[in-house]
Amino acid sequence: MNWEPWTGCYPASDGCTYCYFYGPHSKRHGQNTIEKSADFDKPILKNTEGAYKIPGGKIVATCFATDFFLPEADAWRADAWNMIKARQDLDFLILTKRIDRFMASLPSDWGDGYDNINIGCTVENQALADTRLPAFLSYPIKRRFAACSPLLERIDLSAYLSGLDHVTVNGETGRDARVCDYDWVLDLRAQCLSAGVTFWFKGTGSLFRRDGVTQKVNPYKQGSLAKELDISILDGKKLF
Repeated sequence: MNWEPWTGCYPASDGCTYCYFYGPHSKRHGQNTIEKSADFDKPILKNTEGAYKIPGGKIVATCFATDFFLPEADAWRADAWNMIKARQDLDFLILTKRIDRFMASLPSDWGDGYDNINIGCTVENQALADTRLPAFLSYPIKRRFAACSPLLERIDLSAYLSGLDHVTVNGETGRDARVCDYDWVLDLRAQCLSAGVTFWFKGTGSLFRRDGVTQKVNPYKQGSLAKELDISILDGKKLF
């Protein structure tokens, strides 16, 4: 289940260069005007019988096609927080490349975090891991994960894993996608296994190198190929 309370985005770091959603070969390329969407109230909409249209127990991927912490959305975010708080029966996943705006974007009653939110910080390369994660781990968040997505190089997360609940890895998708090397993926898996952190290899990306051979992978098969490799360590964790 996805919820996009606003639309539009613009690059924040290297992983945005060939964004599958707003990149140079996407039909949304150039859509960098941030606008409130028609789905803004989606979590609290009810049917004619008075029941929520999104039933309880769902995982809601929030702003996966934009960014929850865009400064242009500051005027709407308080209402978004209120809807998240109202739906304690839903789990909201918020993934961001703008974790530096986290503290300035919190509701007044945040405290040490809401129980029904899992905040994800994207780290595409080592430099961004070393820049974003120290701050990310210092913030008051009850559930947090790192997303190496797109994975652009070998990354060492060992210094940060004690503060993370989960790591997701995904290659880059699109016509200009950069290579995702399976050795990098396996290295991250080994780090997570050693630290006792769950790990999900979500997708191979469009160019996937394994055993020295690079193959082009259809966008609709990237997730299934990653699943076939059977390297995820989930311990019953639900996936979105």
